[in-house]
Amino acid sequence: MNATDRTSILRHLDRGEGRLAYGLAGSGPLVVTSPGMGDLRSTWRALSPQLVAAGYRVADAELRGHGDSDAGFSSYGDSETADDLIALIDELGGPAVIVGNSMSAGSAVLVAARRPELVAGLVLVGPFVRNPPMNPLLAGLFRVMMTRPWAAAMWNAYLPSLYAGRKPADFAEYRASVRDAMRRPGHAAAFSRTTHTSHAESEQRVGSVVAPALVVMGDGDPDFRDPAGEARWIEEQLAGAGRGGAEIVMVPDAGHYPHAQHPEIVTPAVLAFVSGLPLAADGGFERG
Repeated sequence: MNATDRTSILRHLDRGEGRLAYGLAGSGPLVVTSPGMGDLRSTWRALSPQLVAAGYRVADAELRGHGDSDAGFSSYGDSETADDLIALIDELGGPAVIVGNSMSAGSAVLVAARRPELVAGLVLVGPFVRNPPMNPLLAGLFRVMMTRPWAAAMWNAYLPSLYAGRKPADFAEYRASVRDAMRRPGHAAAFSRTTHTSHAESEQRVGSVVAPALVVMGDGDPDFRDPAGEARWIEEQLAGAGRGGAEIVMVPDAGHYPHAQHPEIVTPAVLAFVSGLPLAADGGFERG
């Protein structure tokens, strides 16, 4: 059982080539969460119940080919995830705040650029909004490591390094759930294909995003040479859209998953950001 299912109802959205899984709980203005590559929607297990308790309707989306979603899609990546999030918000009735981790942060930017009326705000956690500089040999090695038949085992071995700093108390259990999910038929292959995603489009379009944003970054995030510098770069790009940029929260003793590693810091920051967004007469968020 996915940990998210303890507080939400598992649903599926038909996307033609397959079904996208999501957990739904609560009532009120819509918040949609989306995890990073190789992760599960239960990565938000500390945040989502608190959003529900605060009066929000929360949809925890699963990436295609991950967790409870189908793995028969013809393509995977940032753009496809953005399309899935747009379809989900249209299905549930937006606008929504999108909370995206890692590659899903880039996808959230794409949603805000493509369909600004659907996005009331963005929470970008450990965000890949552009392709980081990387040694071509190391990039090639990573992709080889993350191919079948060893993708599930290699990702499981690699995962602890992304939790630099303090690990969640339930990390061993959660890590096992990620491993087991990737062992489902077709899911390791879907994960391998997802590793080929590019963040070039989100880099090109982030400057056009007008939705208010919160950037959350672990100060020891191993995916970035300079985590604080990356957060500032995103803030500068968003400032160019004329909305004053973004608020930045740097989380000490945290890696790529600060929302799970230090919920006592991240959850209050997200709640404060979301509660500060204007509401429409119907009780939902105002349209962007």
